[in-house]
Amino acid sequence: MINQNDLRQEVIDELAWDTSLDAASIGVAATDGAVTLTGHVRSYAEKRAAEKAAKRVRGVKAVANDLEVRLPSSLRRDDSDIAAAISHVLEWNVSIPREVTASVENAWATLEGEVDWAFQRNAAERAVREVTGVRGVTNLIRLKVRPLPRDIREQIQRTFQRSAQIDADHIAVTVADGMVTLTGTVRSWSERTEAEHAARAAGGVRSVDNRLQVSSFAAAPV
Repeated sequence: MINQNDLRQEVIDELAWDTSLDAASIGVAATDGAVTLTGHVRSYAEKRAAEKAAKRVRGVKAVANDLEVRLPSSLRRDDSDIAAAISHVLEWNVSIPREVTASVENAWATLEGEVDWAFQRNAAERAVREVTGVRGVTNLIRLKVRPLPRDIREQIQRTFQRSAQIDADHIAVTVADGMVTLTGTVRSWSERTEAEHAARAAGGVRSVDNRLQVSSFAAAPV
């Protein structure tokens, strides 16, 4: 087991090596593999960077990040300015759905809303914590409960069966990770288009790969 004094020094060295940090203002304590960071930094992004640096050190099992964000006077902004900047960041980032909203109080941002994927939730937090003037971020964004692939498939098939324009017996539906693939034959391009529109409307569908072939012999009347 690594000596705790050695571990503490390794963390201090890693913080000093990271050029994005002012390591002179950061204190480090280590006990049984748990590292505590104290002191102050100039931004929330720097606070997160210090935590990541500590976690990179071999032997660190947990990090208590007690760093205080002390914004230099040149970086201080009122809440309305910060909120406006966050609004622009959320709008410009194509990875963040428009359902995500933010509120700001005492330079602390709170994110809310619902998204389909964890990477969207993480992208929103990463973008906001880089905004000048932000002292911290509380991420309350929820992940939508996505239906199982078999539920999506059954939902689409039932829609096909209800439609007078679609011959469900000649269309196969497969679902993987929210992507729907349609295969088989249809009688016309309009039926092909209608099937795709119906599949896209199903809950939990991210995209549709329409491989339906138009055949004048499909479902020919007896």
